[in-house]
Amino acid sequence: MDQHLNKLGASNIDDAPLRILVADDHALFRAGLRHLLADFGDRLQIEESHDYDNTASRLSELDDLDLLLLDLNMPGMQGISAVEELCALAPDVPIIVISVRESAEDVRKAIDAGAMGYIPKSSTPEVMMSALQLVLSGGIYLPPHLLQELPAGAGSSAENGSSGSDDQLARLTPRQRDVLRLLARGQSNKQIADVLGLAPGTVKIHISRILRAFKVQNRTQAVIAASEALGEGKTEVG
Repeated sequence: MDQHLNKLGASNIDDAPLRILVADDHALFRAGLRHLLADFGDRLQIEESHDYDNTASRLSELDDLDLLLLDLNMPGMQGISAVEELCALAPDVPIIVISVRESAEDVRKAIDAGAMGYIPKSSTPEVMMSALQLVLSGGIYLPPHLLQELPAGAGSSAENGSSGSDDQLARLTPRQRDVLRLLARGQSNKQIADVLGLAPGTVKIHISRILRAFKVQNRTQAVIAASEALGEGKTEVG
């Protein structure tokens, strides 16, 4: 993931090459995305695919991809398992699911499968660009209006409920709560370190303790648990 973060560094954000694979079986939607992504300027290189096999093949061929925008409903896609397979095929390429499906359960399954974001096709161009920037900088994007419907912990004990979240928050130090709030906004470890004036290693320690407190297994689940506990209702940087 570090290579993708470097491309969004303050010194070279405007000129570093950016290669994105758009995987969707509708040519009109691909064209629309190509028009939208033109905001990245001349540095942008767009690849396209139209079904699962073609997408898997392109992932194997292209060793310098920065992002995959993936439609769940393409021919050959076997639901969320296809996301897991593509993540395993190219573990260093962040995947954002772009789908007509807008259920919290679909979002949870996609994130649990390894996706770094989930953008409903009904989203505005502004929301989509913000989500892409967030994921390219190492964050996780979840739709705010669906995030509120996700179960606490997204895979942790569902019986925790709001009172359990309150107890978990009470066990955190003030600094860990600061980290938690930034996690809930989807910010990357580096962004959290910069905002709070901490060393990256210290941020990792705080996140590890947050994971234990909320009984979740990874950073993605922590983002959802944090948003639920804090009532943030959004994960965009802002």
